[in-house]
Amino acid sequence: MTEKTKSIGHPKGLYVLFATEMWERFNYYGMRAILVLFMTKALMFDKVFASNLYGSYTGLIYLTPLVGGYVADRYWGNKRSILMGGILMAIGEFILFFCGALYNSNPDASAWLFFSGLGFMIAGNGFFKPNISSLVGQLYAKGDSRTDSAYTIFYMGINVGGALGPFVCGLVGDTGNPADFKWAFLAGGIGMLLGVATLQFLHNKYVLDPQGKILGLTPENAPAKFLKPAFIVGSLLVFSLICIGLIYADVKIFSYLFYLLIASILLIAFIVFSDKTLTSLEKKKVAVIFTVSFFVIFFWSAFEQAGASLTFFASEQTNRDLGFFVVPASFFQSLNSTFVVVLAPVFAFLWLKMGKREPSSPMKMAMGLFLLALGYLWIAFGVKDVQPGVKVSMMWLTGMYFMHTSGELCLSPIGLSLVNKLAPLKFASLLMAVWFTANAFANKLAGVLSALYPDGKTTYVLGYAITNLYDYFMMFVVMAGTASVILFIIASKLKKMMD
Repeated sequence: MTEKTKSIGHPKGLYVLFATEMWERFNYYGMRAILVLFMTKALMFDKVFASNLYGSYTGLIYLTPLVGGYVADRYWGNKRSILMGGILMAIGEFILFFCGALYNSNPDASAWLFFSGLGFMIAGNGFFKPNISSLVGQLYAKGDSRTDSAYTIFYMGINVGGALGPFVCGLVGDTGNPADFKWAFLAGGIGMLLGVATLQFLHNKYVLDPQGKILGLTPENAPAKFLKPAFIVGSLLVFSLICIGLIYADVKIFSYLFYLLIASILLIAFIVFSDKTLTSLEKKKVAVIFTVSFFVIFFWSAFEQAGASLTFFASEQTNRDLGFFVVPASFFQSLNSTFVVVLAPVFAFLWLKMGKREPSSPMKMAMGLFLLALGYLWIAFGVKDVQPGVKVSMMWLTGMYFMHTSGELCLSPIGLSLVNKLAPLKFASLLMAVWFTANAFANKLAGVLSALYPDGKTTYVLGYAITNLYDYFMMFVVMAGTASVILFIIASKLKKMMD
């Protein structure tokens, strides 16, 4: 291997992880693209119930990685956890396939299969998601200049899968015939199995550290009893049953998830701020993490309407007829990932070009919220004075997703990097949990806000009446715009606390 290859090329293990993650994102985003459509058009759930269920599902998706990361670090290792998580998600998709096949002939069995499929998806994601990202950094020695570009390549893998999933699953499942939704779940399950097979057959050969040692194997000192196949299968089954119970309880019995998330954040805050070994400077940096995590709730709760209310809008009030082809509503969820692939290099170049004039991380996040508000302002004007039932041009949704993606690139990678930089070493994992818990809270809130979608009725939020789509989209303009202005105002104060 030449010196040039060493400094510029990447280890083959990166591309193994790229392909594995790409297929998982294909599976997740493909399934998410048709989820609310399946609920409302096949299972005949009303939009309010479907929205709340969507919020509970995506909220729990962000919580379970806390369990999967802990188990991998102490007992199973990354590789085993990723494979087990992938298999659980594939099982979840195949359960949903049978749900889609039986919804007409056996509605009761179909309802149980639906919650079971979602539970397996939540459980599997918990083991898959936190463990694959951590392997990327381990491919390189500390200080290796290629690490940043490795994460950029890996991020592209995420978005290639995120673009392909809604496209393929929409093509086979979102045909206008509710009986076809099952094919989308089948496609997602097959994609997940391809990801599992990629890792299973190529991991030990290529996913190696700089010294050539296989990464992600069983941790040293892991108790042997926890590694027995019967124990692993049994514990995964129990965890999946718990996840089924968690999502069923939140939407059918008592909506506890908000309270659980608030309690989690308060508990972490108490643990960190009461630690006497932390200096006042470290505590100031932790305070910045909590502050920006609070603001990302406003961003993601509006952004994640993509899989909920914006899918209703794409399905019912967007003119998708090209003359030769009617675009499935689920296709629009490919736009975000497609725009990320196009725009990410542009933003990376922009920050580099600005040099010393580059905005601080809190300022970039405020810009992200502003662009999100601008996207909703764009689509609000697109539907202003449009009568119910009248379909508007696709350019309104497309333009909104373009602005939302620009906002995401100002906020998402910046926020994640900020948490990594500011967290004291002893609390690095716990404070990353704050970020994911804020995301979970935002996703649950996204479902609640989607339930306000004006479906021929007037809904209210904090005294604000929503009677039409213009009112509905303006709610997000006000919410994200206000958060953006406040963050702009306090950005310089946060920067001082970080330095």
